[in-house]
Amino acid sequence: MTFGLLALIASAIFAGAAFYVNFAEQPARLTLDDRALLTEWKPAYKRGAAMQAPLAVVGFLFGMLAWWQVSDSAFLVGAIMIIAPWPWTLIVIKPINDALLATDLDKAGPPTRALVLKWGFVHAVRTVLGGLATAAFFWACLPH
Repeated sequence: MTFGLLALIASAIFAGAAFYVNFAEQPARLTLDDRALLTEWKPAYKRGAAMQAPLAVVGFLFGMLAWWQVSDSAFLVGAIMIIAPWPWTLIVIKPINDALLATDLDKAGPPTRALVLKWGFVHAVRTVLGGLATAAFFWACLPH
């Protein structure tokens, strides 16, 4: 059960961080002018990615180990849900990230704001996936 609890912890941290981004950081950055918005987004994105990517991998690995150990399908579901942000990010979010990272601060304008708005909406999928993974791991950790 230790692997399951570790998967739960990793996914809860992932989900909490993603929730914070969508419900606190993103709305706050949208109050800034376009240049300041991009200035804040760039380092916040890099730091967030450096934290959330390993959490997803760790949650997945611990979830798979827990599933292998106790054969509870909820651990498998949780493992799939916590790693699902990786392909979502690579397929859907990465083009937006790349465009924002390539934008020079002096050229930030309404198109930049529109990209950051779009980024927030697609990032919300990561929040939902993290929440679903956490719920699955929590369910699997309950005594049955």
